[in-house]
Amino acid sequence: MPRPRFAADAGAAAHVLVPELSDELSVTGDDGHHLARARRLRAGETVTAADGAGAWRPYVVRAATRAGLLLSACREAAIEPALVPALVVAFALTKGAKPDLVVQKATELGADAIVPLYASRSVRRPPDEPRAAAATARLRRIAREAAAQCRRARLPEIADPVPLSSLGGRAGLVVAARDGATPDALVDPPGGEWVLVVGPEGGLDPAELEILGNPPGLAVGPHVLRAETAAVAATAALAVRRRSA
Repeated sequence: MPRPRFAADAGAAAHVLVPELSDELSVTGDDGHHLARARRLRAGETVTAADGAGAWRPYVVRAATRAGLLLSACREAAIEPALVPALVVAFALTKGAKPDLVVQKATELGADAIVPLYASRSVRRPPDEPRAAAATARLRRIAREAAAQCRRARLPEIADPVPLSSLGGRAGLVVAARDGATPDALVDPPGGEWVLVVGPEGGLDPAELEILGNPPGLAVGPHVLRAETAAVAATAALAVRRRSA
């Protein structure tokens, strides 16, 4: 039987992100509590672990304690294939928990990087430095949890929020738009990377589109979508166009 290329194909009971794939692992803290107490994993079950940079490895649970799990490797590490074209999701920030949802779902759909944006019709002013750092840390935590849930070996990069204008001139830009092309009509980006831009509710204004160089649009249906729905739908539309390198 061929060896799985993706941790998601290994048939393990759970997946965890760790700093290093050593022969023996002790999974404690929040991850250990979740696996031992919430998931109720027991000795003899299989767990996959990944380092977040693409390497993953299957382990057998040696013991489950109140503090977490003790794991022993049962195979050498493998490298999860990268997906091409690369996919960056740049979405306009909105209030409340909507950015959390976008990051969670974009991670599950395989985005390589996620960039929150300040746009003219969205949250425009960055918060003070401590609040901004806390917000970015929260999004990175959400991405990590989503990667464990969907059994990714590669963590997406979660960037600090930037002005939409910072994307001007970048190769591979495509904008989610009702009047855009269907996903199958888009050609692969010449630079090997799609940069999907999703505006706020109300969309991007003409000046912003001009700053971006009036990139091609990607249609995600005939209806007016909420900003977070458009981000998830457009990411999913590009995700099915990708393939293993």
